Amino acid sequence: MILALTGAGISAASGIPTFQAQPGVRRKLTRSFASKHPDAHREVIRTMEEACRKAEPNDAHLALAEFHVPVITMNVDELHQRAGSAFVLPIHGSLPEIVLYDDPAPLYPTAFEWVLQLGDYDTLLVIGTSYFTAIAVELKKLAQRCGARVVEIDQDAEHQVRAFLENNHMAKNSDQVFYARRNERKG
Repeated sequence: MILALTGAGISAASGIPTFQAQPGVRRKLTRSFASKHPDAHREVIRTMEEACRKAEPNDAHLALAEFHVPVITMNVDELHQRAGSAFVLPIHGSLPEIVLYDDPAPLYPTAFEWVLQLGDYDTLLVIGTSYFTAIAVELKKLAQRCGARVVEIDQDAEHQVRAFLENNHMAKNSDQVFYARRNERKG
């Protein structure tokens, strides 16, 4: 089974800039900044929303959907859903309801549950994330403790994701395996 963990890098080819390409944006996406500087905060959110609405899923999003790979995403752009992915866990919310950096993230426990489905011979495919995001680091460590292989695609996700999935015999229908394991655990 393959489970994907995606960050901003997967959507860069769709025209959505990463936070690394926008110095200072990350600090403006906190509740404390929003309360002290509401106009500046609203402008950042408006700019993000506009970029996300204009963007179209790129081939990395489409490949994950075509191969039925469940996705944990840190992105709020909803491009995985628009590409047709059935199992998407948007741990930082969505455009109408963004989880800010100093807010509690209610879907983090579910992300850990999803990664706990992994075992020997499984893969956590990490696409376009940085080491700035603690949750990404923790999920990668957990996958390794579960016995899964961690494969990282940091560059050229638009082409590398499909190439990886096409060359991996376990890629097809990971969602069915994921769903079955989830039901077994629930019991």
